Amino acid sequence: MKYYIIPIFIPHLGCLHQCIFCNQRKITGRQTPVTGKQVAAIIKERLVTINQDRRIEVAFYGGSFTALPEAIQNELLEPASQALKHGQIHAIRLSTRPDCINEQIVANLRRQGVSIVELGVQSLDDNVLAGAARGHNSQAVVDAVKLLKNADITCGLQLMPGLPGEDWPSLIKTVRHAIRLSPDFTRIYPAIVIADTVLAEMYSKGIYRPLTLEQAVVRSAYSKLLFERQSIQVVRTGLQASEELDNRVTVLAGPYHPAFGELVDSHIFYLMLAGFIEQNVTTTESDLIIHLHPQDSSKVRGQHNRCITRLEQRYNLKTIKLCENIAVKKGTLLLDYQGLSYGFNKNMINCI
Repeated sequence: MKYYIIPIFIPHLGCLHQCIFCNQRKITGRQTPVTGKQVAAIIKERLVTINQDRRIEVAFYGGSFTALPEAIQNELLEPASQALKHGQIHAIRLSTRPDCINEQIVANLRRQGVSIVELGVQSLDDNVLAGAARGHNSQAVVDAVKLLKNADITCGLQLMPGLPGEDWPSLIKTVRHAIRLSPDFTRIYPAIVIADTVLAEMYSKGIYRPLTLEQAVVRSAYSKLLFERQSIQVVRTGLQASEELDNRVTVLAGPYHPAFGELVDSHIFYLMLAGFIEQNVTTTESDLIIHLHPQDSSKVRGQHNRCITRLEQRYNLKTIKLCENIAVKKGTLLLDYQGLSYGFNKNMINCI
């Protein structure tokens, strides 16, 4: 069943911290907080437009929801809770900070019918967290995840590669620590420089250099591969494209791309093919034929056919041909080379 999300934006509402990378109003394009009546109106308006079978979720985005006073949390949650009780929606989800989770908060979320909580973790390296002015350490994440899982609330982690002070060892530490926490899913949002943030000041002074797009794609692909090998779903890589983010007034620098997720998937396919070629291709005089699911075709080709061109040039291959075949499982490649057939998937990539 496909998902239908009813989004409720509460930019910066409730958050008592000012992290160096954050300007929620710029990211969401919303400037004013919402009320319970407005939440009810949004839900009602969206529900009447749904004419297909969907799993419907009300999602509170932005801010730190559980940093709000409990009375305000309940005012905002009440319309969603009523919709849930009447079978109009299937779930309520929200985002918050790890240090804004405790037993009382979790108990209240359960009473209101919240079943999914995403924690803005960003990093599990204490030095990186301190440099980002997060206001908590990695132990706060450990404690929050434990409380949510013990309450049978689905828990997701949001990670932000590329913050000041993070390098490859730090990223690997974060991913492996996150895996040990066994979240139900993750999101990967590489750090970008948003206007009117401390990070923007650091960038303008030359103190901070964001990841290039290629660096962010490589690090996100690595993280995604490791999470998925542990059956931890990566539900998104890169920020959701929006009119606000697509202009250079809001995004001053950094690896923002409206199709970032596809770039990551394309890089993973590139790694699959490069690994196969290095292990099996002994001559450049033979064609390499790739059988793939039609939905993977654009990812294997890469934007502007970059993935295929890069492989041909790097390995001096004669020809790479793509053959779409609906019988091939998505994410798997069947390769014909010199009369032999091979199967290859992302689990065969050596990324440890």
